[in-house]
Amino acid sequence: MKHLRVGDVMSDAVVRVQRGTPFKEIAHLLQDYDITAVPVVDAAERPVGVVSEADLLEKMWGVEPDGSAGRGASAGAKASATDAAGLMTSPAVCARTDWSVVEAARVMARHGIKRLLVVDEGERLIGVVSRSDLLRVFLRKDRAIRTEILEEALVKTLRLPPSSVQVDVTHGHVVLSGRLPRHVPAPVLEELCRRVDGVVAVEFRPAGEGDGGPGPGGH
Repeated sequence: MKHLRVGDVMSDAVVRVQRGTPFKEIAHLLQDYDITAVPVVDAAERPVGVVSEADLLEKMWGVEPDGSAGRGASAGAKASATDAAGLMTSPAVCARTDWSVVEAARVMARHGIKRLLVVDEGERLIGVVSRSDLLRVFLRKDRAIRTEILEEALVKTLRLPPSSVQVDVTHGHVVLSGRLPRHVPAPVLEELCRRVDGVVAVEFRPAGEGDGGPGPGGH
């Protein structure tokens, strides 16, 4: 299956600051551009950290975003910081344009962050991808999902004729119905369908079961 890449969904209009950018200027940037964080770059445009709203609040009140006391030396350092170098969370977690959206989502989940900075081969900042950007895959048209399942899963991967299984897609919910050859277990086809961008759920109905499922896709 061919997943969307980070380069397909990222934003390349990135507000950025230098290590020496003062607290108030960062606060104004977040407000003026309606963003929740800003990357910090060095003289070569390589990201060295990120300053978020949470970092600014930790500076102002000496507390974590959940209201608990700041964490020791880190909180103390931010409480006395006056510029991006002291306020930022470092190192920055970065991605490449050729990463799949699935890979990017896994890295975000592993690090517990809401965005990834995107860098080129020279480690220079060229974009940012957020959780909301990754969710775009679920806005994919049902007709496109159905076509990929037929062409990629059934024909190219399983070597089955497209007419061998009925594929219906409604709002990302895939219903497969029919009779599969013995050498193709239903769970294998279901897993291939789940790998298609935009699929929310997959259900297989063997031949003979009720046909009250959703109608053919095409939304």
